Amino acid sequence: MADVRLTTEELEDMMDRAARRGAKEALRSIGLIDDDAIKDIIEMRSLLEAWRDTRKSVWSTIVKVTTVALLTFIAGAVWMTMGK
Repeated sequence: MADVRLTTEELEDMMDRAARRGAKEALRSIGLIDDDAIKDIIEMRSLLEAWRDTRKSVWSTIVKVTTVALLTFIAGAVWMTMGK
């Protein structure tokens, strides 16, 4: 086999083209190669942001409900003790 010599620029160009082809194939395989792909990605990001906000709100609500329940229990115990 003949010796093949590539310059750094040629090698980088080949790698760049291969990476672009791979990226296009990956996008094509998940259906994000058409004109609506940008809208789909924006919608996915929006859904992800909404999910994160919802998850944060749920945890905040759980902490608040637990705190109120604990304080109610303590207040009820104090009231029952003082009532005797």
